[in-house]
Amino acid sequence: MDAPLLPFSDGCIFGRLICREKRFFTAFAHNGETLWAHTNNSGAMLGLLRPGLPVFVSPARKPGRKLPFTLELISPTPPPPGSGPFHPLSASPWDSPWVGVNTLTPNRLLRAAFEKGHLPFAEGYTRFAAEVKYGDSRLDALLTGPGLPPLWIECKNVSLVEDNVAAFPDAETARGRKHLRALAELAAAGARAALFYCIQRTDTACFAPADYIDPAYAALFHTALRRGVEVYPFTATAGPGGYGLGRILPVLSENG
Repeated sequence: MDAPLLPFSDGCIFGRLICREKRFFTAFAHNGETLWAHTNNSGAMLGLLRPGLPVFVSPARKPGRKLPFTLELISPTPPPPGSGPFHPLSASPWDSPWVGVNTLTPNRLLRAAFEKGHLPFAEGYTRFAAEVKYGDSRLDALLTGPGLPPLWIECKNVSLVEDNVAAFPDAETARGRKHLRALAELAAAGARAALFYCIQRTDTACFAPADYIDPAYAALFHTALRRGVEVYPFTATAGPGGYGLGRILPVLSENG
């Protein structure tokens, strides 16, 4: 594997999931102890919260934080009975993919990929501004470049895969619907507007909005596409070494 765009810091450890509590607290077992990690992913994380699943956590960036770790990765496949101990920065010992669940990763990965010139849809753009306000929304990035229309980008984290289809959202999202409306307005006004779906796993073949979870979001998604909003569902190569940018997945049509 090539050097990751976003390597993990020192001090990361493996464990096994015990439970998630109050949305933002995750208990995990490590070397016979119960430890706690902050979970910034408030989504349902369907299929990823079964007790015993392997997890990978990073140390808190701020010393003295109440929760000393941040949940980064979950392996959706339980280890076989009698599997050995976890070893830092090793591959999954049961040959199962990892799924990234840190919702800060998409923004960080987008910026790192832009700075390395790994975003084909952003060719020619030279400046990256983060968290730019538009109306009553704040979008994740605004790219500008000489002679080019402004390119507004909203990042979304994707961890849900059903029947080999990556899907967003995994819970109803009023905020996500608001962003779709803002992007459609921008596209209609002559700017470029794009959705960067960061699919933090590679075991999928295509992308679609999760109409079985949030039908209103799915309807707005297809309306936004018809109005010129661009969609880039990238897989991310998530693993204990860090994150890399994978391939762009095809988007399923509105009629499937």
